[in-house]
Amino acid sequence: MEEIMTGILPNTNFTNFHKVLNMESLNPRIKGLEYATTVTILTAEKLEKDLREGKKLSFNKITKATLGDCHAMGQKPITFVRQLLAACSYPTLIETNIFSWDVNKRAHQILSTINNSIGCYSVAAGLPLIKEHIAEFIQKRDGYHCNPAHLFITNGASAAIKLILEFFSQENEKVGVMVPVPQYLLYAATIIEFGMKQVFYYLNEEKNWTLEVSELRKSLLEARKTCSVKCLCVINPGNPTGQVLSYNTIKEVLEFAIEEGLFIIADEVYQENIYDGSTFHSFKKVLMDMGPVAEGFQLASLHSCSKGFFGECGLRAGYAEIVGVSDEVLTQLTKMQFTHLGANLCGQIVLDCLVHPPQKGEPSYELFLKEKMDILSSLNKRANLVYSTLNTIDGITCNKIQGALYAFPKITIPQKAIDKAKLLGLTPDSFYCLKLIEETGICTYEGSIFYQKEGTFHLRITILLSEDDLRVMLKSFREFHLRFLEHYN
Repeated sequence: MEEIMTGILPNTNFTNFHKVLNMESLNPRIKGLEYATTVTILTAEKLEKDLREGKKLSFNKITKATLGDCHAMGQKPITFVRQLLAACSYPTLIETNIFSWDVNKRAHQILSTINNSIGCYSVAAGLPLIKEHIAEFIQKRDGYHCNPAHLFITNGASAAIKLILEFFSQENEKVGVMVPVPQYLLYAATIIEFGMKQVFYYLNEEKNWTLEVSELRKSLLEARKTCSVKCLCVINPGNPTGQVLSYNTIKEVLEFAIEEGLFIIADEVYQENIYDGSTFHSFKKVLMDMGPVAEGFQLASLHSCSKGFFGECGLRAGYAEIVGVSDEVLTQLTKMQFTHLGANLCGQIVLDCLVHPPQKGEPSYELFLKEKMDILSSLNKRANLVYSTLNTIDGITCNKIQGALYAFPKITIPQKAIDKAKLLGLTPDSFYCLKLIEETGICTYEGSIFYQKEGTFHLRITILLSEDDLRVMLKSFREFHLRFLEHYN
């Protein structure tokens, strides 16, 4: 009776119970995914544990020069963003008048559309009020009308990329997606996940990572032998490469895509991170400037509050503007967003602050502008510091960091080190980065995880460390590199 009451039948043998989920049954596309869990990251975790346990190492902390996580690297949140979030999260604060009237007014506006609680589900494609503000932001940026019905707010630009790429996946057709090399890791992972094919086109490192149409055409012609190429992904400003595309380059890319019938995904999440006189031009603006020749062309333009000067990586929100598609396709996109139950409301509120910041004459304006300019000015200095310092080290060359948050220097690795890496089953740049963290505590990403031209080796370094920490890190990096060259030459 006791066995029956507990649901366990007598004489039941569970020793041979079949486990449905195992490495053999796992979706092979998932096993094929590559992301940033590299030997360097795993080593960083182990060394951090050693330091916490009091073990003596040749350094006293792990210097995380990897991710573009602004706040984790010490950047302070924008005051207006945090005040508005607080007011919307706990509306009682509005009545206490501890915030300025513009914060309270904005909070009332947002709360009135969501039954006075950010615990509600969002409208599938995003709150209409915030979509209107995004449309105004785009129109002000580009000088052309933006229809809010063509906007989709997502849980970060990453979710927007996945949403769009999923629409091109086919069961009975191998779909190709053109992606830059080097590239942001999400693209490779998503394309593999959806059973599509990566079609690499190489940025020209010798010309500051520029995008050349001749390379696009060569890559496309070769890929069409094995797949049906539908999309061209462009990252501007570049991640991990830090270049900013010129107006003419964007126009040439658009002309190529129009000629070849490709849908463009313009990843523009770093559009505020522009340094030393570079100028950002959106693909939407250049497309509209082209006039009738571009009529009906299709593209998706992406932005996010995780990057730029906000750096709100943990409060996931981004948007996609979809240009040139039919109302029927927009309905299908809305349907997909509905299955995801819409984007989180905290993130949407932050996104609203990005596209609709305090206006001149409002009490929050001056502080908001100061915080914005201080962050961008400091990033500009740090970008120049990293660029100039790296180029003084023998065996390292780095292109100008025109935008975004990273340097992607090319490293000379001696043949003896390449041979040693091969013995250990590592790529040469993985071996280099492993030795770097073991000897200095500096954690970087090896270039091979972003893909790179064969025979070249790189690593990605964030510029988000403070200026003082950057100087210390770069000094230690220089000393390591020279020791490495001496040891393996």
